[in-house]
Amino acid sequence: MEHGKRETVAGRAIKLWTGAIFAAFLAAAAVYAALLQAEKNVLSEYEKAQAWVAIKDIPAGELLTEANAKEYFAAVLADASLVPETALESGEEAKGLVAVAKIEKGVLLTKGMFQPLEEITKGMQEPVVAGFKAEDLSQVVGGVLRAGDRIHIYASEEETTNLIWENVYVQQVFDASGRAIGNEDKETAAQRINVFLDKDEVEAFYSRLDQGSLKVVKIWEMGGRK
Repeated sequence: MEHGKRETVAGRAIKLWTGAIFAAFLAAAAVYAALLQAEKNVLSEYEKAQAWVAIKDIPAGELLTEANAKEYFAAVLADASLVPETALESGEEAKGLVAVAKIEKGVLLTKGMFQPLEEITKGMQEPVVAGFKAEDLSQVVGGVLRAGDRIHIYASEEETTNLIWENVYVQQVFDASGRAIGNEDKETAAQRINVFLDKDEVEAFYSRLDQGSLKVVKIWEMGGRK
């Protein structure tokens, strides 16, 4: 009789221990699951996404091409929460775009910072960049031109002055030493100017330039520089 009672007590004890161990296991599993979920939530807050950043200053009016791509921008991993929907999605997407304003080194590139070259040169059969010196023109608006400006080019013929090229896009301007002038520089006079022209117009442009008959008028919008 005593032996049977001892076996019953022992059996209950084993069941209690088994139940306790199982409960501890369930508690541990629940804690582990909670930790995994917490880790997942923390990691999701720092999810990485590829972005493209300027690795050096990109001047206003600069055309991004296959040749200068590696010079101006590179891919980096950034917190996904910091990458806007308008961010450039690939290096290929950046090629053929023109910087609307100066982009400083380290800035994450977005579509709003650029304008497609096709939009600037629409209507041209074969757009090219033509350069001229300020001294080659009889008038060049006092050297205040900057990349991204639009200009009208007139030619003086006998006693008349005629509009020859209108809404010409200024691609880049340089000072006397050949250094690109940033749009934030309001003082330095532009000594050399690059503009977009149709290839078929370049010969006539330089011919008139040699004659010293060209004048430049800058297009202004209300509120100042475009």
